[in-house]
Amino acid sequence: MIRLNCIILCVFLFSASIYSQSESTITSSSQSETTSRNENLLPKDTQIALSTQDYRVTAGDVYALSYAAGTQPVQYKIVVDLTYRIRVANLGVVDGNNKTFAQLKTQVETIVNNNYPLGGVQFTLTQPASFKVLVTGEVKNSREVTTWALGRLSSLLDDNLTDFASLRDVTVQPAGGRAKTYDLFLASRTGDFTQNPYLRPNDTITFNRVKRMVTINGAVERPGTYQLKDGENIKNLIEFYSSGFTPNADKTRIELVRQVNSDSPSGEKIFLTDKEIADNYILENYDTIMVPQITSLKPVMFVEGAVGSSDLASPTVATRLVVPFNRGENYASLIRANRSWFSAVSDTKNAYIIRGEEQLSINLNPILYDENYYSPNLIEENDTLIIPFRQYFITVAGAVVAPGRYPYIPDRQWDYYIALAGGFVPGRNAYEAIVIKDINGKTMKKTDIIVPETIITAKTNDFLYYFNQYAPIITTTLSILSTSLALYTALRAQ
Repeated sequence: MIRLNCIILCVFLFSASIYSQSESTITSSSQSETTSRNENLLPKDTQIALSTQDYRVTAGDVYALSYAAGTQPVQYKIVVDLTYRIRVANLGVVDGNNKTFAQLKTQVETIVNNNYPLGGVQFTLTQPASFKVLVTGEVKNSREVTTWALGRLSSLLDDNLTDFASLRDVTVQPAGGRAKTYDLFLASRTGDFTQNPYLRPNDTITFNRVKRMVTINGAVERPGTYQLKDGENIKNLIEFYSSGFTPNADKTRIELVRQVNSDSPSGEKIFLTDKEIADNYILENYDTIMVPQITSLKPVMFVEGAVGSSDLASPTVATRLVVPFNRGENYASLIRANRSWFSAVSDTKNAYIIRGEEQLSINLNPILYDENYYSPNLIEENDTLIIPFRQYFITVAGAVVAPGRYPYIPDRQWDYYIALAGGFVPGRNAYEAIVIKDINGKTMKKTDIIVPETIITAKTNDFLYYFNQYAPIITTTLSILSTSLALYTALRAQ
């Protein structure tokens, strides 16, 4: 029995060892395959070239050719030189000039298959060529730029161009070929890539000078600055370049500001009519066209006083806002849409509207804090809504030690503020006689609640105070009178 158990144990350990070695082998094999796959990945440019149907064979390209000559594998690289003559082993020579890679591949593999039908030929691009082109014309610096066979003319648009470089008139001079002119704006706007060709080795690209450049702003779908071709004017600018008017365009007030060829040295403003637009009014270089919106014709009203914009939440000085509004709009919708105007110093309860010679009171608190409130007050053009300031201070004046303004504290009575002012001046105020007036000048009782901007005036009503003020004058007057009477009596006696 013991021997049997030992045999079973040995078999188990042996199996575990085999399984462990197998797992290690599988893992190692998987890692090896992953590494191999990563190493075999082609560079990005090569992948793009192989997936592009019109990639042209270019001097400097590196190709790989492999096939089996009988039982002997043949494998080598082919580098394209400036002659574009590509030798296919010892089987023939192919002219690669002006051919795409797909055309060259078909031709090379056909030659090999004709000689080795079972050779399993494979011809592929392993490294696309890089080359230089010359960029000149309206550029800050003429220079050579490195590119490749799938680099288009538009790839040369960069900060090296001057402000006067034309995108509508770009000349490409191939090495040993005929020059052609291209329109990069048309390629960008319409997708016509015949106007944005691939670059070739030793091309000379000349950005010619722009002839007319005009700007259109305002209510058009594509505002911007455009370079016009000969014969193109205002109608072309609006309909094609800026893609037409927006729905809120005011076509009756189109403005043109002209600086070049103007009758005035400082430029002039021209208002274009419908007829002038239909007749394709001629534009000059640097003309600027403005298409206003119909919303700019909205009526306006004014808001003044303790209001501010969203970046001035607590105004300390009076502000005047110009506010466009829609006809038929009432004050409730306007105020609720602009809650950010108001702050702690805005006296929204005592607001009022100035309309011509008329003054209308309007309490904004229900509008601001009662969502069900409807204001019957419609806004009229040139209304001025006044929002008074409400400062949280109490003014103490009169017969107190330290007259002045003191911070408002809710639920405090008049005597609290008199105490803040140092109390009554002894000998001037009798029986705590005071006058209390609110912000509107209305006289209040001592028992009334003190509200912000109340004025408390301590009366000067002590009899002795006034007596002491006027006693010297009275004494002096009586002395003069008695002296005068004595003199008069003495003169009579003589």
